[in-house]
Amino acid sequence: MPEPITTRCCIAGGGPAGVMAGFLLARAGIDVVVLEKHADFFRDFRGDTIHPSTLEVMHELGLLDEFLMLPHSKAVHLGAQIGETFVPLADLSHLPTRCKFVALMPQWDFLDFLARQGRRFPGFHMMMGAEATGLLRNGDTITGVTATTAEGAPGETIEIRAELVIAADGRHSTLRPLAGFQPTEFGAPMDVLWMRLSRRAGDPEESFGRVDAGRMMVLINRNDYWQCAYLIDKGGIDQVRAAGLEAFRQEIVGLMPVFADRVAELKDWDDIKLLTVAVNRLPTWHKPGFLCIGDAAHAMSPIGGVGVNLAVQDAVATANILASRFRSGGVADADLAAVQRRREWPTRMTQRLQIIAQNRVITGVLRGTQTPRPPLLLRLLGWLPFLQRIPARVVGMGFRPEHVRTPLVPSPSPR
Repeated sequence: MPEPITTRCCIAGGGPAGVMAGFLLARAGIDVVVLEKHADFFRDFRGDTIHPSTLEVMHELGLLDEFLMLPHSKAVHLGAQIGETFVPLADLSHLPTRCKFVALMPQWDFLDFLARQGRRFPGFHMMMGAEATGLLRNGDTITGVTATTAEGAPGETIEIRAELVIAADGRHSTLRPLAGFQPTEFGAPMDVLWMRLSRRAGDPEESFGRVDAGRMMVLINRNDYWQCAYLIDKGGIDQVRAAGLEAFRQEIVGLMPVFADRVAELKDWDDIKLLTVAVNRLPTWHKPGFLCIGDAAHAMSPIGGVGVNLAVQDAVATANILASRFRSGGVADADLAAVQRRREWPTRMTQRLQIIAQNRVITGVLRGTQTPRPPLLLRLLGWLPFLQRIPARVVGMGFRPEHVRTPLVPSPSPR
């Protein structure tokens, strides 16, 4: 077995929570190893919405101007076509933030940018092609991880010893069950099929949703193409595939007739990716030497596209609370509990709203047989535009947005 690696903090998972937490801790002078099981960040149909709360974090880090030089599009207004009526839902132009819009950017660009910024600090160690597979223990305390790497011989493992292990390895976390954690499931009535269709002259400018009898689709403007999310009944993918690809293409055309001239771009089922929707949350996010954040602590519904931003907020809070503890000697279980206390309430509130929307709106739409009409509450948003600031605040900033409190320390703690 290769020589063990020793670090202050080992983070499993190179998604938004893991990379942001690693960057912030390294920026604060803490030695960090971040493990990402894939060789690169290139995954299609991951969350691509960077909300104003995350853009505010980038501003506080002094990185916003450079970040916005990356290719992206902007969404200032959010709306939905419900039956025959278009309903404006949110106006972000009044938010008290530096950026009053959602930036639509491929997640791999976001993660690559964060990793590049992290590598400016000697304490940031990003190991691509390295997958955490096990936990090291000293009694009840987690003391590190075992991992496989792309560079090692087949079946070879390495040990990474750390004062703290952060599981940021997603909703299908490997480390979470190994630590004895089991999330509470809240259920979801739908799954989502993700796909791309080209965007052409005359198409709408804004991203929006389309709702009709028994069907619902969200379209995200990615400049030269639409990133499309088509909702299906939970577990209904086999039924959709059994009906055939042409039948699915016609379902899309029935909902969006403008796509009739381009649904043939969906050449086979490989062009359509299934997202199995889950909404869950850990009752306890931590134990001595171990902390879950992001989707490993709470899987979010795609409603509102807030998953990336909840993960980033978790990372900011984690660094804010733990960086000083690392510098002053070490992280105690009480410090990890403080992270959960800080982030559990906004997570609960966000999931509560998502579950209400799932149960009261999406279930009704997917089971509906008649052209829907916007409910009174949504019609009010069109009649009284100032009300659109409320959903804009919830979606754009979330509950209890975090701000960067960690210092910029040029040199890392000794390894």
